[in-house]
Amino acid sequence: MFTRHYKVWPKALPKTLRVPDTSLHENLAISAKRYPEQTAIVYYDTRISYRELHGEVEALAGWLQQQDVAKGDRVLLYMQNSPQFVIGYYAIMRADAIVVPVNPMSRTAELEHYVNDTEARVCLAGQELAPQLAPLLGSSTLQTALITAYCNYVREPTMLALPEVVAATEQPLSHPAMQRWLDAIAASLTPDASTTGPDDLALMPYSSGTTGAPKGCTHTHRSVMATAIHRVVWTRGLADSVTLACMPLFHVTGMQGAMNGPVYAGSTMVIMTRWDRDVAGELISRYQVSGWPNIVTMVIDFLSNPKLPDYDISSLKSVGGGGAAMPGAVADKLRALTGLDYVEGYGLSETIAATHINPPDQPRPQCLGIPVFDVDSRVVSLETLQELPVGEVGEIIIHGPQVMQGYWRRPDENASVFIEMDGKRFLRTGDLGYYDEDGYFYLVDRVKRMINASGFKVWPTEVETLMYRHPAVRECCVVSTPSQKRGETVKAFVVCDPNAEPITVDALQAWCRDVMSSYKVPQIIEFVSTLPKSPTGKLMWRQLQDTEWGRN
Repeated sequence: MFTRHYKVWPKALPKTLRVPDTSLHENLAISAKRYPEQTAIVYYDTRISYRELHGEVEALAGWLQQQDVAKGDRVLLYMQNSPQFVIGYYAIMRADAIVVPVNPMSRTAELEHYVNDTEARVCLAGQELAPQLAPLLGSSTLQTALITAYCNYVREPTMLALPEVVAATEQPLSHPAMQRWLDAIAASLTPDASTTGPDDLALMPYSSGTTGAPKGCTHTHRSVMATAIHRVVWTRGLADSVTLACMPLFHVTGMQGAMNGPVYAGSTMVIMTRWDRDVAGELISRYQVSGWPNIVTMVIDFLSNPKLPDYDISSLKSVGGGGAAMPGAVADKLRALTGLDYVEGYGLSETIAATHINPPDQPRPQCLGIPVFDVDSRVVSLETLQELPVGEVGEIIIHGPQVMQGYWRRPDENASVFIEMDGKRFLRTGDLGYYDEDGYFYLVDRVKRMINASGFKVWPTEVETLMYRHPAVRECCVVSTPSQKRGETVKAFVVCDPNAEPITVDALQAWCRDVMSSYKVPQIIEFVSTLPKSPTGKLMWRQLQDTEWGRN
């Protein structure tokens, strides 16, 4: 067991934390019993109590079961941050099914993979995403889509600037297989008694690797419960805590830090559908937000706002996250304004958020932190998989209660991603790093060919696969390139087919925006005559990658 970090362990916190032997939806039921009139959600000045939230979850779970959703079935949750996301998430679990959170930036071609891989028959979706779903309804396993308009949950007058998708009025359904969200809730169907236990599957967020095809990370109620509770305890969250939910809830960090954690504690979520620094300032001031999980680029944007002095942010007690290393000057400005250090952490979809977090009283800049409760993390040699000592760079491996069961229906991938050491099953993260004398871990590079653009993970092979659908693209190679705003961003080297119609960079980027999520679209496209290859014909992406970053 790695214990070097115990010397800097947060004061008054236990080093081990028992996870309840219950299911996640029971957390909501318990909070609704304890604090029925407590505000669970604030959505652009509309308050929803725990009693109301639990009631709608029960009704939607009943509707799902009426659609023949049974224990272990996978249900897609395809929408932006909203009360409906929270309701849909817990209703799927209350119906004993498995939540498959889908990035709302996904397009039809990407959705098709999720549908085919999970064999999902039902999807809960925002109305702005209905056009992406429509081609798959009836032409795949997907048979039913429940469509919601975010405006239906803005029930009180507000002077806050609403995102366009929230201000939009409810639109008529565009497909016979689509049903209306409010009708499902109004039916008030009662679900059968739950038979789900802590070791049943609860959640399947998608991750990826060098193969390019996104893979479902199978998590039980117990593994999801672990990181949800870990963060509450680590940040000393209480029922009177107020969390700003501005990170995407489909993403494991936002899901755990801004939704599942608060529901477990019975505290309040202040939900933003889209990031807006002015609205964030108003919400922090108005609702005395105490916790703000985020990505670094949000903090940079927030602190650069000339209107910042107009907002009262003195209620903040915890600010942290990741997505990129926090610049020292920005961390200094945050500390000067709030007295708070930015607390960075590290985790994966495979670990349903954090395995390492900086101690709140002894954080270190641009550092992953220390292993949290019951996590055994080591660094091993890439060649021998033998454990390495202090300061030596190798692959970070993790054993802990939050580690996934494995990839959905990928036995070969599972065989390579897990190793055994000291009688324990460790996850190979694919990240290169080291730890220091005090047990703080630092990231150096990635074994996996992955781009981290403002916290969004982009797998080059997936982008390449989609780009090859364009007739003008003969060959392409996607790499990361430095970006002041995103830390790193996506660049594509493209060899054009001389027999195809000529295409410009702008036209190819516009085409990419139609077929893939916006954060995956190459921000830079360079047309080249050839791509570097090995004698065996293998694409030498690392050579292009190193050139972009000025490495020799």
